[in-house]
Amino acid sequence: MSVEELSCQEVVELLGDYLEGAMAPEDRERLEEHLAECDDCGAYLEQLRTTIRLSGRLSEEAVSPAAMAPLLEAFRAWRRG
Repeated sequence: MSVEELSCQEVVELLGDYLEGAMAPEDRERLEEHLAECDDCGAYLEQLRTTIRLSGRLSEEAVSPAAMAPLLEAFRAWRRG
């Protein structure tokens, strides 16, 4: 990562590593500085945490086929993106 401030896009790309504790301490500090000042990124982080917490309670069988199709398509589009 560069020495300048992180952009919101960079923060979004790094949040997986952040949540997994897979960042160097100085990179984590820069990310946390951004989160402390950016309400939108802070809200996105909380959405990710909520999704992770709730997804642990959801089995594939509990998702209806009508709901599964758009979820799979959104994931595929994200991966292609």
